[in-house]
Amino acid sequence: MSGRLKALAGSSIVHVLFAFLTMGGWAFFANRMHPMPRPLISGFVQGVLSGCLTLFLKSVVEALAQRFRGLIRLWAPPLIACLGSATILIVIHALSGTPEILKTIAVPLLVSSSYAAIYNYSISGGSRRNHER
Repeated sequence: MSGRLKALAGSSIVHVLFAFLTMGGWAFFANRMHPMPRPLISGFVQGVLSGCLTLFLKSVVEALAQRFRGLIRLWAPPLIACLGSATILIVIHALSGTPEILKTIAVPLLVSSSYAAIYNYSISGGSRRNHER
């Protein structure tokens, strides 16, 4: 991977903007059958949440990956981060009046869980030597 592409892929701003646009768009789509402005509000709320939670997930996974060793290092950081994300998503969407909460958070939770697991694996090395520590 080129240096410029690697820097872009590691940029927190790029991660946050991508999360805002894609997951906000998904939330709008998931709530499209409800009268306006519900889909717009749901999309905006999810976009902001996804942007913030991406930064949260990245930071939490990085911090937790430093605290664990061995096999637990590969599954505990993303699990803890995703449980926190799920709680935040449900509470904020309920408070904001999102009509289709489960549909709205299903894709963001799947994506964020995958993101957290892959990111954690990449920074933890994922190699056999980490299992032995």
